[in-house]
Amino acid sequence: MWFKRGKIRQTDPTSGSIGKTAWRRFKKDKMAMFGMIILVISIFVSILGSLIRPDQTEDVAQQIPSIEFQSPGFKTTILKERLDHMPEYNTIFDRMFFGGKVKKYKNYAIYDDYEFDGPYIKFREFHTRKTDPETEIEDIAKFLYPLDYNNKYVYIKNDAGEVDSVSFIVIGEGEVVRSVKDMQNQLVEENIFERTYWLGTAKHGRDMLSLIMASIIVSLTVGLIAVLISVTVGITLGAIAGYFRGWVDDVIMYFVNVIWSIPLLLIVIALSVSMGRGLQTVCVSIGAVLWVEVARIVRGQVLSVREKEFVEASRALGYGSTRIIFKHVLPNVMGPVIVIAAANFASAILIESGLSFLGVGTQPPQPSLGALVSEYRTYVTNDKQAYLAILPSAMIVILVLAFMLIGNGIRDAFDNRAVESSPSVDPSDAYSGGS
Repeated sequence: MWFKRGKIRQTDPTSGSIGKTAWRRFKKDKMAMFGMIILVISIFVSILGSLIRPDQTEDVAQQIPSIEFQSPGFKTTILKERLDHMPEYNTIFDRMFFGGKVKKYKNYAIYDDYEFDGPYIKFREFHTRKTDPETEIEDIAKFLYPLDYNNKYVYIKNDAGEVDSVSFIVIGEGEVVRSVKDMQNQLVEENIFERTYWLGTAKHGRDMLSLIMASIIVSLTVGLIAVLISVTVGITLGAIAGYFRGWVDDVIMYFVNVIWSIPLLLIVIALSVSMGRGLQTVCVSIGAVLWVEVARIVRGQVLSVREKEFVEASRALGYGSTRIIFKHVLPNVMGPVIVIAAANFASAILIESGLSFLGVGTQPPQPSLGALVSEYRTYVTNDKQAYLAILPSAMIVILVLAFMLIGNGIRDAFDNRAVESSPSVDPSDAYSGGS
């Protein structure tokens, strides 16, 4: 009887590269995937920037003081008035990340309704402290055009004695003549709309949802830059200390311990004196502190890996230290580095919020979650306005929790001791019989 050798079917899900195995394990972790979803949404909000924010101006600069401190879900009718200047128009790419639309309108919140009276519009402006605001009468043209400071209105009447057209001077265009009816239609279509403030309004009537969305960009930027600095410096010094040992290890670890012992606030103050306050200083400050933890982790991993047989074989083949470190040592220690990088990302967000809360982080008018909590912390005891401090605080918790869940998921995914329940190779599939 003859037997024909067949192919072995691999059903073990742990087969394949370390990266693929880790990804399979990571996807099975529901909490880690939940954190990943939050991260993806946050990145999406950060990249698109003002393109998707309700307030699309840079640094959420649109203000309507008359509607400040309105509760979430507040709805009102907005009337836009054209500012008397010619702004520079920016592209879509200029409005992404930290960019935004150039502010060219002043907004009014209408109390109830409006009406036209020839070339004029009559409306009552909503005001938090006034239950019966006065009626305002304004020329329609001022809401549509950037008028020259020497502008003079000329009202042209028809045979019935009614104002049919208006002449006025526009910046960059000169004299413009428009019919009253056309201006009324344009104002209704382009400058009057209903707006809902889903998370309410903050001080000066700024949109709270837009402030939080713009603050997410700051948090992720600080986290990313700080992690890149910490990982780059930490891996470099940790690998050198762990591989060469001896006096090199002693010098580097002495430097690590010195940095570790300096309070973060002192480092921030020192850098603020030399670099000035702002986002750049915060990123460098946090990165200058977080790298020491990465260096300690990498050093410990390298001390273990350098004694492995494949490293000894590389030395025996005459490979240089640089090649051995980059080709053979570092690839085998990246698992713990990725885990600590995710944890450092969460730490960076938390530290940036704390520094901004103390006033030494990002500076106004740039929004920041920590700065929002600091500004409205006294409103926590106010039943109607507690959301001003609760919402940014909750966003900090969500972002930090997301990165901690991701970090835990990565740690478990790279843990070789993790046992996955999977079917073994079926002996009946190993060979196929024949006569």
